[in-house]
Amino acid sequence: YVAFHDPHRCGHSQPQYGVPYFIPGTPAARADIAAQYTTVSRLDQGIGLVLQELRDAGFENETLVIYSVREPMLVSSPEHQQRWEQLSQAYISLLDITPTILDCFSLLYPSYSLSGGRPVGLSGRSLLPALISEPSWVTVYASQSLHEVTMFYPMCSIHQGPYWLLHNMHYRMPFPIDQDFYMSPAFQDLLNRTQSGQPTGWFKTLNEYYYRERWELFDIQSDPTERRNLAGDPAYAPVLESLRDQLLKWQWQTEDPWVCEPDAVLETKLKPQCRLLYNGL
Repeated sequence: YVAFHDPHRCGHSQPQYGVPYFIPGTPAARADIAAQYTTVSRLDQGIGLVLQELRDAGFENETLVIYSVREPMLVSSPEHQQRWEQLSQAYISLLDITPTILDCFSLLYPSYSLSGGRPVGLSGRSLLPALISEPSWVTVYASQSLHEVTMFYPMCSIHQGPYWLLHNMHYRMPFPIDQDFYMSPAFQDLLNRTQSGQPTGWFKTLNEYYYRERWELFDIQSDPTERRNLAGDPAYAPVLESLRDQLLKWQWQTEDPWVCEPDAVLETKLKPQCRLLYNGL
């Protein structure tokens, strides 16, 4: 297992790349993203050194390689090279890493339970079949509670086909900012421009960034920049209902403690159920 500090923020700046759409088109933001590209380049070089060590040691053809900067993910196995250097469109997540490693070594996940509950299972899948042929995996789930202890903001999502649904459970509170991002030149520039009434060069306002709708539904094929929330569009009501039902089912299956939020509280003593809070949400 090899972990790098990169591509976390650093102080270097080499402004020679383009700026993504989600970054304000200002000089401060451009310098900031250039520093980010420097860390990505350094990370790539580090991965290259690790792979070269494997080659020099004679383990190149005996090693399962999983390389992920969160997501997307690169998986390489010497025993599954039918699709070598091909890009898969299958929907995957970091939940798939453990099943993939177990499958590679023909190991079974141990049988156990927590606090006398039902047996614990893995919600991911092995990625090895995707190295042989393109699978029809079109659904993936995700969730978070916080990034840092002071950045509490529970949310969960389902990505299925062209649609991405997000549930921002504590949507009435501002989206939190971590310390290094707050001190970044790009965010400080955004704050200063907002306070002084200058154009930010961004596709949304600072207030829109802080305060989000409870449900956000995007068609990432027709709207890849996620600017149009379809959750309130009656034409997409069937899509919204279907994805919400699937997301809720996944939360119950994975025993998500946030399954009842924000309308109710989860009661588990007798039978797991949501008890309404009558809080107007």
